[in-house]
Amino acid sequence: MAALHPNETPALLTLLLANGPAAPRRQLLGSHRCARLALAAGGPAWQAAGCTPAQVAALARPDLGALESALAWLARPACHLIGWGDNRYPALLRDTANPPLALFVEGEVQLLHHPSIAVVGSRRPSAGGRDHAGDFASTFAEAGLAVASGLAAGIDAAAHQAALALRDGLTLAVLGTGPDLAYPPRHRALRERIAATGAVVSEYLPGTAPAQAHFPARNRILAGLSLGTVVIEAAHRSGALITARLAAEAGREVFALPGSIHNPMARGCHRLIRDGALLVEEPAEVLALLGPRAADRAGTLWPAPAAPIEAAGPSIQPTRAAGHPDYQRLWRALGHDPTPMDSLIQRTGLTAATLSSMLLAMELEGRVVARHGRYTRNP
Repeated sequence: MAALHPNETPALLTLLLANGPAAPRRQLLGSHRCARLALAAGGPAWQAAGCTPAQVAALARPDLGALESALAWLARPACHLIGWGDNRYPALLRDTANPPLALFVEGEVQLLHHPSIAVVGSRRPSAGGRDHAGDFASTFAEAGLAVASGLAAGIDAAAHQAALALRDGLTLAVLGTGPDLAYPPRHRALRERIAATGAVVSEYLPGTAPAQAHFPARNRILAGLSLGTVVIEAAHRSGALITARLAAEAGREVFALPGSIHNPMARGCHRLIRDGALLVEEPAEVLALLGPRAADRAGTLWPAPAAPIEAAGPSIQPTRAAGHPDYQRLWRALGHDPTPMDSLIQRTGLTAATLSSMLLAMELEGRVVARHGRYTRNP
């Protein structure tokens, strides 16, 4: 996209600092085209959009310390702010009922547009549940899907770690804190690994501490970014069930693993299945359903198509970006001998996340063959 006006980022941060209902601030952005003009419109326009008195006061007198702190975080490498009017804002998330006004992202912004599946569940899973989380996440990542979860203890951590264990595995974490914090704190190293190779996402300003209300709100972003949600283990009342409900309300598929009737962590999954979630026993069952849906989205995601998963489905048209210089560079880098991802990164100068999206879209078109993590032109 075109470079932002130098005052746009502070203006957008000022809107974010006006805590409260997001809808009035989205209306301001829609009516005035950008945050700068929305702020310049003044108190009467803010009130007309539905801003509360507290929001009007915050817009008129923003917290300068918080503003400077957020700007300092954004000045760091790989740290981004994606506003409602930004063409990098994820289309899947925009289509949900209550999308956030903006997202703070550390890492690969493009990963927000890469087809992903949420893997969620109990913070205190059984040993078998933890193994299932790793198996499902590993299979999804190996097939090219990004694994999305919430960085929480238990199932979330097992899913992230399984994706990171693969050389080209992609994972993103949606946080209920600021993007610079980990919760629980012992997951700080895990957060840093995800930020280095994938993406860490939050709607909360840097430095925002964990709060009970943040985590159910976080779950709507996790569900909204994903093509579907897999619940591994969950108690009868849990955050994983909130994520599943929000995914269903957004029109996404919900999958649940059955378990023993004696396992209290299986009761939430059984409830989901009774309510219409799809019972699954193997990752291949999820891939068989979501594969064609990911393929249908090829060529529609910014900035390059990302139809990633190896599953039987309807054929798709050649990607719209086939003539893009990055695709041409990748095609030249591919030879007739199988080439590993790290060699392609060196030859093209592109990131693993970008190459993964491009290679898998080309594979679905039949132009590329992938075997054992190596890629070659289809003879």
